Amino acid sequence: MMKLKALESHLQQVDSFKKPKILLEQYPTSPHIAACMLYTIQSTFNDIEGKLVADLGCGCGVLSIGTAMLNAGLCVGFDIDNDALDIFRSNAEEFEISNVDLVQCDLCSLEEGAYANTFDTVIMNPPFGTKHNQGIDMKFLSIASTMAKTVYSLHKTSTREHIQKKANDLGMKMEVIAELRYDLPASYKFHKKKTVDIQVDFIRFSKA
Repeated sequence: MMKLKALESHLQQVDSFKKPKILLEQYPTSPHIAACMLYTIQSTFNDIEGKLVADLGCGCGVLSIGTAMLNAGLCVGFDIDNDALDIFRSNAEEFEISNVDLVQCDLCSLEEGAYANTFDTVIMNPPFGTKHNQGIDMKFLSIASTMAKTVYSLHKTSTREHIQKKANDLGMKMEVIAELRYDLPASYKFHKKKTVDIQVDFIRFSKA
């Protein structure tokens, strides 16, 4: 298996959003967090290698590309934004990665059960659901829970109890694997500080 440091240094070369869209909450997953997440998913739980993986709200593809590098059977990235998927495509070409696929769609308006039990594993860094997107993180979790038995996701630590309730409703066991500091770059005009630190839980959800 690829070493953590090697994975992170590869992911540092993945191009990100040129002009992030505020309404879509396009915060890129940093190479460091992406590498740590994926390395743990594979080394501790063996949920990537040879598996069919979905990356919901994949953006420019850092999680999908990392998943592909850890020898997923196939990783399918879903995103609403064509511009992000164009960057994802060129990233995949640059790394000469063939075990990724892209689906352009609005996850929140997929027909119910559209990809029911299609995947082994879902990985995602969903929108946190601020301002215009209230509850979107929960929608992503609901959809993910229909697609696979095992879901890995990042959520604000401050919402942990709320997420636990949701997991119970979805019949999923929830395990906080790590608490991370998520460094939001000041990519938006309304951020006064250079960077904003948010406490984030890295969570594994699983169905029996």
